[in-house]
Amino acid sequence: MTLETKRLCLRPFALEDAADVYAYAQDVRVGPIAGWPPHTSQAESREIIRTVFSAPHVFAMVLRQTGHVIGSVGFVGRCPAGDPAQEEEVGYALGHDFWGQGLVPEALEAVLTYGFTERHLRRIWCGHYGGNWRSARVIGKCGFSYCFARTEAVPLLGQTRQCYYYAQTEEAWRERVSGAL
Repeated sequence: MTLETKRLCLRPFALEDAADVYAYAQDVRVGPIAGWPPHTSQAESREIIRTVFSAPHVFAMVLRQTGHVIGSVGFVGRCPAGDPAQEEEVGYALGHDFWGQGLVPEALEAVLTYGFTERHLRRIWCGHYGGNWRSARVIGKCGFSYCFARTEAVPLLGQTRQCYYYAQTEEAWRERVSGAL
């Protein structure tokens, strides 16, 4: 499955993407704010592609202009509340050099469309850790509504953090994209 946007191609990851993944995932500004440590080698990035990024409905964010992978976006298989059979959480990461260009909202809108129209999800969740206010802005731009916050373990970093959760129903999404909201 490949999703196309104006500036991005969202496609499954390949092991050959390891150098690009490492290029953005080694940056201390990218992973820790999302709950994972910076990558230490291309081999580690390759292993993440083989394990984490090989999950269904997870996409490499490829910048059309260059053909390079600059981030990831997709469904992370969690449902923080509600019915896991009809709801799922979306997550994303983007290389620091591409922050502030509207690329994550662009990618996330494509993934929302895919989730509601192809996967027939009834509700899509999105969350961010305290302090990650850039992510909070993306979530707001894409039409999510705040639902709750809770303290959670962040096992990959050996920490506990506040996590803020937002949701968007299929009905609210349809109204928003049709211009009714």
